[in-house]
Amino acid sequence: MFFFLHEGATQFKNFGMNGHKSSSPGVTGSPLDTAVQHLKRHAAVLFFFSFFLNGLILTGPLYMLQIYDRVLISRNEPTLFYLTVVAVVALLVLGCLDMLRSRIMVRLSNAFSQTVTPSLFRLLLRTGQSANALRDLDNLRTFLTGSAMLTLLDVPWSPLFLAFVYLLHPYLGHVALLGLIVLFTVAVINEYRTRNLLSHAADHQRRANDFTDISTRNTEAINAMGMLDGLQRRWSCNQKAALAYQALASDRAGTLVALTKCLRFSLQVAILGVGAWLAIAEIISPGAMIAASIVMSRALSPVESSISSWQNLLTARRAYLRLSKVFENYQNHQPMPLPEPKGKLVFNNVYGKGADAKAASVKGAQFCIEAGMAVGITGPSGSGKSSLVKLMVGVWQPITGQVRLDGAELSHWASEQIGQYIGYLPQDIELFPGTVAENIARFNEVDSSQVVKAARRVGAHNMILGLPDAYDTVLGPDATNLSGGQRQRIGLARAVYGEPKLVVLDEPTSNLDAEGEASVRTLIDSLKKQKVTCVVIAHKPAVICGVDKLMVVQQGSVTHFGPIEEVLPSITRRIGSEVAETDSKPQIAKATSAEITA
Repeated sequence: MFFFLHEGATQFKNFGMNGHKSSSPGVTGSPLDTAVQHLKRHAAVLFFFSFFLNGLILTGPLYMLQIYDRVLISRNEPTLFYLTVVAVVALLVLGCLDMLRSRIMVRLSNAFSQTVTPSLFRLLLRTGQSANALRDLDNLRTFLTGSAMLTLLDVPWSPLFLAFVYLLHPYLGHVALLGLIVLFTVAVINEYRTRNLLSHAADHQRRANDFTDISTRNTEAINAMGMLDGLQRRWSCNQKAALAYQALASDRAGTLVALTKCLRFSLQVAILGVGAWLAIAEIISPGAMIAASIVMSRALSPVESSISSWQNLLTARRAYLRLSKVFENYQNHQPMPLPEPKGKLVFNNVYGKGADAKAASVKGAQFCIEAGMAVGITGPSGSGKSSLVKLMVGVWQPITGQVRLDGAELSHWASEQIGQYIGYLPQDIELFPGTVAENIARFNEVDSSQVVKAARRVGAHNMILGLPDAYDTVLGPDATNLSGGQRQRIGLARAVYGEPKLVVLDEPTSNLDAEGEASVRTLIDSLKKQKVTCVVIAHKPAVICGVDKLMVVQQGSVTHFGPIEEVLPSITRRIGSEVAETDSKPQIAKATSAEITA
């Protein structure tokens, strides 16, 4: 039953109904593999129902055979009555079994989805992959309850009907067998001619959908700068390609479906003609001729249905293979909880890059930040500063080297445990649909005192009280009902919520006014006093004047790292004024109009 689901066309032999695991190492032990194993364990139940369902379908032909060959000849009314009662009871049982099979499939489909969805959702959020994987899972769930799945369940029982036709007469059986062979050949040709076309169509459609998702999140910039026509042309390229491939595949499939119908009607004529010839020769009865026609029709029906539903089969198979790829590196092992960290951060020859990047954006980073130390990071735009802090908080995993927190690699910490000790404000602040309090509390159980405390620490309390419902104000998608500065302050409050031991702030004042900048400086001083390790990316000396050490990043490498009094004078210049000759902290604090360059 799961023959089409588990492997691609070149991998059918690795995982069929025999229950052997796939030779692909990627999905072993993953929730997807667990869900498939669960479905296979219940496949016997579905086959049990399908066996009796298909057996009871013979009720009609057998009833007709008895009516023609026995009742009409003997004119025995009690025989007719009892035959009718048996037939009606058999059909009632058929209906009940069909209903039960349908309900079992629905529940198995829901169990499949519930087994995979939570882990898939977490995996997508951890790795930043496209949400198309959730659509693939929905396609699989829909397939498990659809007509294509019923076709797969019924196809194995076609030989049962073929055997019945052979019992009526071998010649009739030969006609039915020839029909099965011809229709199966058409199904194989259909798969061969449409497989690549449908794959290309699906790929282009997914690209178009991804482009649409990205564009809808940036509608303000699109409408303000007149980008709509250009973006529509770019979107149309993939959309038109998808439609072109889909149309070509549909044309080819439509031709074969039409040929199938023609063959089906021709076979119906052939078996009636052979049956009539045998009946004229008094070899079989007229009832057998009619019964053979009906049973052959039932034997061919699943094969014919598989041709029309082939696209659904291919869609489900491709969805499964893509999900297998998503779960390729899935790790079910949860690390043992470690003691509460103090905040010492060590980079040991770390190279790192984003998932879609070709070259490393962090190259050979090696430094140590002691617990409770405040460190500023600066450098030219695109030098790798944000990449560096993504490695610090575990958003990215190093290609080589180790990132250690209190001596343990970040990958050795359980994500649920380490997350409560890390505060992170990304450069692109994302707030989520929910209340302001829920966003600050990181969507855990809201501790009102801790939420207010975090908001006060970053100077956001009064701003939040000015919102329509204060902390209970509901944020829409992308928090469009807030300004950039308001989003940044709420993001800052979220970063310091609870008792973090490591706080990393990427451009925390990019949307703030002078009062907001002062709040950030106060926050840095407060974190230092509480012995919380603090890392701040900034270009303005006024923001990082209170840090202990300054790090300069250029082209992915750390070029300077040391006390701010030693590093800052060599990289600071005033705009429109001379560079100060001394490097005392009071003068650094006044340099609000200065910028840092490499």
